[in-house]
Amino acid sequence: MVQRGLEKLQVWQEAMNFAEWVYREVVPHLPSQERFALQTQLQRAVQSIPANIAEGYGRYHYGDQIRFCYIARGSVEETFTFLTLAHRLGYLPDAPYQQSMQAVERLKQMLNGYIRYLRQQQNHTK
Repeated sequence: MVQRGLEKLQVWQEAMNFAEWVYREVVPHLPSQERFALQTQLQRAVQSIPANIAEGYGRYHYGDQIRFCYIARGSVEETFTFLTLAHRLGYLPDAPYQQSMQAVERLKQMLNGYIRYLRQQQNHTK
């Protein structure tokens, strides 16, 4: 399978891996009564991270790419909030919660690094 440019982007790969992990390792812990509430919100938030990175990647201007990375970063924080709520409500055990917090921190660092890179590229084209 040949990888496209987006598929080579490490921050996108990390975001996809995290989204898949949330679906496989977190969602099953949520009770059925949360199916249309917390579960749906969590899934939308975690999906939004790689989706916004991808949308920015597909844009022509660095400013657009940076803006979509900021949106992705907001979705990371939203995902953090839903994971923390699930943990506080006793739905998510300590081990997967701690693992998710490490992934959240790594994604934020990677997104911040990618934003810095895009800004440098933007400044070189001026």
